Amino acid sequence: MPLTFYRKPALIAYVTCGDPDLVTTREIVLAAIEAGADAIELGVPFSDPVADGPVIQRASERALKNGTTLAQVLTLAAEIRQHAQSTGLVIFSYLNPIVRMGTEKFCAVARHAGVDGVLVTDLPVEESHDYLRAMRRNDLAPIFLAAPTSPDSRLKRIAEASQGFIYAVSRTGVTGARQQLAADTEKLVRRLRRMTKLPIAVGFGLSNAEQAAEVGKFADAVVVGSAIVERIEQNCAHEATAVAEFVRELSAVRGESI
Repeated sequence: MPLTFYRKPALIAYVTCGDPDLVTTREIVLAAIEAGADAIELGVPFSDPVADGPVIQRASERALKNGTTLAQVLTLAAEIRQHAQSTGLVIFSYLNPIVRMGTEKFCAVARHAGVDGVLVTDLPVEESHDYLRAMRRNDLAPIFLAAPTSPDSRLKRIAEASQGFIYAVSRTGVTGARQQLAADTEKLVRRLRRMTKLPIAVGFGLSNAEQAAEVGKFADAVVVGSAIVERIEQNCAHEATAVAEFVRELSAVRGESI
């Protein structure tokens, strides 16, 4: 199925798969979808998550200690797809796990699992030629990060290579909840809109419903990651309930944002 946002602003929820374990991750994701998440980013744990802050770093460490692999994440995606036919599913990974599996094999398995798109955090668009060919052969949407520091020439290249949506990074630096949005976030979205008709999602640092509502006034989707992962970390044995309550809070602001 295509990666489509049926409501705006769409809510994209990120989880680190395997934290605290894969069974619980499945429960968390299904609870988030039931609570109003329009798309899910299934984070593949990695030993050197250079784009992530301490919250997701700790989650990756816990997931890796449990032996979580990319293959298991794809199996989890297939299980979620059986229960959620219209929810967008995005694999969020560093390049190394994909290369180790083999890019062609990864794309084929991901498509068979019902995955809609893939975001590889450390793959520059300038070096993505072979990856893009494999993605398009398997009808997967390649999603790229666009940063406020990127010149227009690079944003144009990102826009041309992307499908599904473009992920606008709200600030430079690593992931992690922040109390305030960076001032240049809306400016970045405006720059991207001059280059593409794709939906634009904003993430990296969104931590509460007020920020989601603010972003929803100028973006097509909001991505919440570290704030969700933090709730998982802080609510042992009640992770799915805690995430569902938070997602409902975030979903409640849609009417204020559009």
